[in-house]
Amino acid sequence: MDCFELDVHTHSVSSGHYTEDTVTDMIKHASGIGLKLLGISEHGPKLPNSCGLSYFRGLALAPSKRMGISVLYGAEVNIMDAGTFHGNLERKTDVTSQGTLDLPDDIMKQLDYCIAGMHPPCFSPKTREENTNAYIQAMKNPYIRIIAHPDDGKYPVDYDRLMEAAMDFHVLLEINNSSLSPEGYRGSVKENDKTILTLCQKYRYPVLLSSDSHGCANIGNFSYALFLIREMKFPKELILNRSTDAFFRFLQKNK
Repeated sequence: MDCFELDVHTHSVSSGHYTEDTVTDMIKHASGIGLKLLGISEHGPKLPNSCGLSYFRGLALAPSKRMGISVLYGAEVNIMDAGTFHGNLERKTDVTSQGTLDLPDDIMKQLDYCIAGMHPPCFSPKTREENTNAYIQAMKNPYIRIIAHPDDGKYPVDYDRLMEAAMDFHVLLEINNSSLSPEGYRGSVKENDKTILTLCQKYRYPVLLSSDSHGCANIGNFSYALFLIREMKFPKELILNRSTDAFFRFLQKNK
């Protein structure tokens, strides 16, 4: 259960907070602890002190193999507004306003993957319906493959609708180890994570474990997430971190 191959929600010094570790430092550390794949997902440019558009444009030139492991270069883009959703997932254009992300499509399409998340400096918490709509609008973007920390207690959501949208738009919901940490700042998240895991198990839909490590310290650390997974007897075959090949197959499937 504990032999996982990848961690794709991580941040270097370029995200502008909590660490001075460079991408090279992080790759060296990931290789040293036996990961096969590391994903670097710096915060989008609207988060204060994060990197600008030119940083993300330059990632197209970054090597995909370093120090014996595969490296993916992505972004944790910021959801900026809610959009308006009319409740029919089959009609994928049934909206009056698209939710806004802080990276343009022409940059996101050059990245290996994109995560979408809500952060207070960019998106103030709103009602359960508005927060849910915002996530769904983000999922509609063809370059968004993962939703960051959907357990955040500051942003209440309708998890049934969120799960339905994730399956419809082929997006992963993550279980964020940082959220579950005693030092976490997203409020009481355990019940939210249990709801996500219950729905993934119900629909046999994969889940992604994420360290959300800022720097080297917590790369590949899913200890709090694993405690919850064992408590719930969640099936290991639904955890994408078990297989780099399975994760790549998920990314390669068209939305």
